[in-house]
Amino acid sequence: MPFVAFQGEFGAFSEQAARSFFRKSLALHPCEHFEDVFRFVAGGRGRRGVVPIENSVFGIVHENYDLLLRYNLSIVGEVTLKVHHHLMALPGVQMRDIRFILSHPQALGQCEKFLRRLKGVRTIPYYDTAGAAKMIKEEGRTHAAALASLRAAKAYHLRILRRNVESDHHNYTRFLVLSRRPEGGAGKAKTSLVFAVQNVPGALFRALAVFALRNINLLKIESRPIAGKPGEYLFYLDIAGSEGDAKVRNGLQHLREVSTFLKVLGSYPSGRTVEG
Repeated sequence: MPFVAFQGEFGAFSEQAARSFFRKSLALHPCEHFEDVFRFVAGGRGRRGVVPIENSVFGIVHENYDLLLRYNLSIVGEVTLKVHHHLMALPGVQMRDIRFILSHPQALGQCEKFLRRLKGVRTIPYYDTAGAAKMIKEEGRTHAAALASLRAAKAYHLRILRRNVESDHHNYTRFLVLSRRPEGGAGKAKTSLVFAVQNVPGALFRALAVFALRNINLLKIESRPIAGKPGEYLFYLDIAGSEGDAKVRNGLQHLREVSTFLKVLGSYPSGRTVEG
């Protein structure tokens, strides 16, 4: 049985992603912070972790990009979850009673249009969507509501006041599955990596050309500033193919020759998209 960590309380979208990915019995370990998930996986054999990496509306989860660099873990899978946010409160509470709305900052950002229409209501960032729902239930907050999942509303016996309040109903979050050891990608696979180059003209072009020369499809690119080096960046890539493929392996070797730093984050099967 997989032992899987996720950030948040039971009812969090990360829990739903974990259940959707493994599709079998698993032992779940909720964590308060994203880094707690990384520490949990790094601390024992056979452990897995599930973390969000990007949302189609609100963008990347910067903290998890940085944690991928800091911890020596491998990406072994992915799943994309279609996310629906619901406004929920204690039974008997009406919309007119609400003075505060709590949720994770990502969820608040994803529901910005709905929240802007509310008058006299203050939004409060919280460490987790489901955690906000749990707190409202446990503390009996009659003037507060949470933005969270349908699973969270059921788990904490809250009443849904408004359904599907995300700004864009095509709202998807991609989650990564982490392990201490690489597992490789079978079938239709992708490889994630991070690298840096010298801050000189043409350096990034030459780095990316190692994949174009081998007809390797570049699926995604993100940049993150290098701490302590203003104007210099790390580049995170997703490319089509597995590190076990000869052309990918050769492309990575070529990249090592033209970069100042390279870390392969993992090769893994391309993931499914599931309904949240």
